[in-house]
Amino acid sequence: MNTFYMEILSADNPFYAGPCESLIIPSLRGQYGILAHHSNTIIAVVPGAMFYRILGQETKVVSVSHGLVKVEDNRVLVLVDSVELPEEIDANRAKRAADEAREAIMQNRSIREYHTAQTRLARAVSRLRVKGSYGGPQNSQKRKDR
Repeated sequence: MNTFYMEILSADNPFYAGPCESLIIPSLRGQYGILAHHSNTIIAVVPGAMFYRILGQETKVVSVSHGLVKVEDNRVLVLVDSVELPEEIDANRAKRAADEAREAIMQNRSIREYHTAQTRLARAVSRLRVKGSYGGPQNSQKRKDR
């Protein structure tokens, strides 16, 4: 199968760089798939599950937050605020974050605070869905094989 070069960068650190067979990202219009030799484009990423397949390996899933994907000349750059493997997600912390965000939404403060709370809630719910669907122990160490 054809591959493309992919780089996943979060605000904290580089997550992955290397060959990739396929990528599915959560976008404003739903799931967006990318294969080798995809046309050049830029896509807005929303919180959700991102799937990617490295040559000869099983499909991997991660939780991503807001960001952008740039596809150009068979190279894909994924820039997101955060990216986590399911086993890296602390479900209890994500539940607390979701509860706090829901409470902030109910407070009816400024529009800016409302949108900030909506963003926090979307990220927390995404993390919980990825953790619940793709598992891993509740609180485990970060894996090095990405």
